[in-house]
Amino acid sequence: QVQLVESGGGLVQAGGSLSVSCAASGRTLSDNLMEWYRQAPGKPREFVVSMKSEAGRDSTTRYAASVKGRFTVSKGDADTMYLQMNNLKIEDTAVYYCRYDLGWKDYWGQGTQVTVSS
Repeated sequence: QVQLVESGGGLVQAGGSLSVSCAASGRTLSDNLMEWYRQAPGKPREFVVSMKSEAGRDSTTRYAASVKGRFTVSKGDADTMYLQMNNLKIEDTAVYYCRYDLGWKDYWGQGTQVTVSS
């Protein structure tokens, strides 16, 4: 089992910045794929960013087009992922979920609310 704890988020005005973090614990592996998804009210959950970590290699990242250039993902250690969100837009308002993928099984966090006001 892997447990995911998300933190951060909150309320910010458009153009502002926020950060969220995801800490994984339990039966984690150094080789993993950690991702952020988000879900706005009445909309399906959508991909935001991924970071793939493999021992001995640089991490690889992938961003959704809607956030590229504004959001930055980073790792504090193998099991902690941060998402820095700059120049936030109203349409970024959503519950942000962390996903941890071991390849044969994935885990989801409980989500953290990000609200961007005008």
